[in-house]
Amino acid sequence: MSDLTTLLSSNPYPGRGVLCARTRSGAVLGGYFLTGRSAASKDRALRVDGDELLVGPVTPTGHDPLRHYAAAQCTADWLVFGNGEQVAQVTERLRSGASAAESLGGLEYEPDAPIRTSRITALLSRDGGRTAVLGAARPSTGGRLSTNVMTLAVQDLEPGEAVLLTTYRSDGRTVHVAAPFDETTVDATTGAELLDEIWSALNPGFRVAAVVLDPEKGPASAIQRVA
Repeated sequence: MSDLTTLLSSNPYPGRGVLCARTRSGAVLGGYFLTGRSAASKDRALRVDGDELLVGPVTPTGHDPLRHYAAAQCTADWLVFGNGEQVAQVTERLRSGASAAESLGGLEYEPDAPIRTSRITALLSRDGGRTAVLGAARPSTGGRLSTNVMTLAVQDLEPGEAVLLTTYRSDGRTVHVAAPFDETTVDATTGAELLDEIWSALNPGFRVAAVVLDPEKGPASAIQRVA
């Protein structure tokens, strides 16, 4: 199993990523990061607004639903975070009584052909993150245009273990669909150390922002780094 630094360093342009990790001290935390190639993708920042963590433009511009969205929201039971407008959709389903698996079902990858970016989402229970459920709506690696929907329930992470979803596997020029998920290890003992571990592993030429979230405290707990 590769450690997080090796895993991210070997993938210069991972797109966006969600991470569920148990630190070496035993705390379960969520991580989210953005990388970008274009000027518009790099012109983004994270900000906390009440019970939401928002991704928005640095330079005033029109709303782009593929680049600007609520990246983290919460219900009474779940912290929800991910790479697009599906975060709000999943949160609403949970509030309406859907199960974690049901809330992640029926999603579609992003309408950004020819790349067809995956929608990746993570749910961490707000009881200290004892339950983690991750979902991905990914395109086929072949010619089929229908969406592959994956739901992954992660149980009993040991201290130092983590699960990572990214949208791409890319050298920054050619973009491929990422693996369904990666199991990895982290060295961090605190949220600040986990944030540093994520940030330092991302390629400086593409990294835009990264954040670490405590599921018990919700989006207001966000600590972040920006390029």
